[in-house]
Amino acid sequence: MGVHRITSPAAKAYMTRERILGDGLTLLGAAAEKSGLSPQTLEAAGDLAAQLVPHAPGYGGKALQIVAAQFWKQAKVKEKAAEMLSFEELEKKVEALRRMVG
Repeated sequence: MGVHRITSPAAKAYMTRERILGDGLTLLGAAAEKSGLSPQTLEAAGDLAAQLVPHAPGYGGKALQIVAAQFWKQAKVKEKAAEMLSFEELEKKVEALRRMVG
């Protein structure tokens, strides 16, 4: 009892999406609290927030658009159109930003 197995492809995709969104949001929160980040790091945080939007349901996706705009404003770059990335590519982006934020 208490064991939960994820076996179907749909369940695996849902679990992957939730894990990546959780990791990305946590990282964006950490970046927002940190002072003295470089403009490149702030821009990368905005890019990640925008790239998470298509995978975030409901109001979470709408809030991520605002988060992306705020990071870009701090980095002093123009707002961009985000590209749709696969979960694997998003994981790589999250890890790259994690190294940049420290």
